[in-house]
Amino acid sequence: MSPVRPLPRVPSIINVGLPSFAEAAERQGATVVHVDWGIPAGGDPEMIRALTQLHGSASVAIDEANAEVVRRLDTGVPVLVDAAVASEVIPGLEGRMLLHAGPPIDYADVCDPLKRSMRAAVVAEGWADNVVTAETYLSSGEVQLDAANDHNTVVPMATALGPTTPVWVVKNGDVTAFSPINQGPGDVAWFGRESEHAIERLNFLRDVVRPRFSTILQQTGPLDIMSFAAQGVQMGDDVHLRTQATTNLLIRTLLPHLVALGNDPETVAMAEFLGNSHLFFLTIAMAGAKSLTLSAESVRGSTMITTMARNGTTFGVKVAGSQEWHICDAPPVADALYYSGYTEVDAALDIGDSAVLELVGLGGAAAAASPAVAGFLGGSMADAARATEEMREICLGTSSRFKLPPLDFSGSPLGVDVRRVVETGIRPKVTTGILHVSSGAGQIGAGVATAPVEGFRDVLLRLAG
Repeated sequence: MSPVRPLPRVPSIINVGLPSFAEAAERQGATVVHVDWGIPAGGDPEMIRALTQLHGSASVAIDEANAEVVRRLDTGVPVLVDAAVASEVIPGLEGRMLLHAGPPIDYADVCDPLKRSMRAAVVAEGWADNVVTAETYLSSGEVQLDAANDHNTVVPMATALGPTTPVWVVKNGDVTAFSPINQGPGDVAWFGRESEHAIERLNFLRDVVRPRFSTILQQTGPLDIMSFAAQGVQMGDDVHLRTQATTNLLIRTLLPHLVALGNDPETVAMAEFLGNSHLFFLTIAMAGAKSLTLSAESVRGSTMITTMARNGTTFGVKVAGSQEWHICDAPPVADALYYSGYTEVDAALDIGDSAVLELVGLGGAAAAASPAVAGFLGGSMADAARATEEMREICLGTSSRFKLPPLDFSGSPLGVDVRRVVETGIRPKVTTGILHVSSGAGQIGAGVATAPVEGFRDVLLRLAG
């Protein structure tokens, strides 16, 4: 006969579900481990059936495909090789065409900041003499619009990319991705401005900055983008909302070659521009991330998200192995800090292709390493760490190169799995800027946008057939 075991005088409890039960037991002195569990997919029968299928017999092949996607995201080596004219390198960009962030959209549905940027681009391209005429061309359909992502390209915020736009060329094995040279701060088109200054900046980048960068990159040879990003994360960048450290590392590398160009007025103007452009590395990082997700896109049978993009009106996602957009409304930017005089009523909806960074372990995934980003997530490093750990719940991989000092140098999460998003209800958080909804004032703050779940639910249903 087994010996009789006395009941413990002080119970140890594992509580699953309602936290109030755990709290009540703790108040009575019990040792409690609380399991934060909820009904998968909020109890939605259709979503549960899809999850059951994708976690069931199909999961072996899915897991193999997902492992390959994570490997490509983590070990690909994107290198910056050139600064080129967009129409000469971007596939399918021809004639009077502008590329924009987010899913495809008709001009009538374009948000105000993006319309202003498009008008500025039309003038810079020489298709119109002024923004009034540019509006006529755009509204009549004489200028074609298309999603940059569908041309292996990513653009930040309200950028409108035309045929003569200067772009970065990034190679990752046999994959090539593109993004525009960053326009810098202030009165610029990517912030939804259409002033003379904004148009002059577009011309300056095309005529002065691009050819000089092309010359410099011929001298430096290919530059390892993610090596710069990894160092930047160690120095407080999330390489999305904040890229100051990474930008400084890049400029330090390029400085001898810039000086060697001479001290003519245009080169001096370029140096002054770089000195004032704290987000300059952003679009380089975006092109690097896009090259990684492009590589992952060719893996069929995966449940990993390879595109998240917003155009200020709609939000779209794509899954590996498919070019189909799954589209819903763009989200607002929450957890925001506004410039003096502005509030949430002045804010446009989230816009830009920069959420590609969150898919490769940067941005919100690396929030725990950035004191600057912590200010948008509650104000403490614990809040930033919580945001990163929440991203870990919906990711299948851990970065081997982006190490987070406040989390004992653990790698940032990468590889968002649509099954986990729908199952847990946890949605990717995107660190981003905020543009004025209607006045053309440009950037009025920054914050964190939470990806809407509807697009992920659509992806899940398509995968489940």
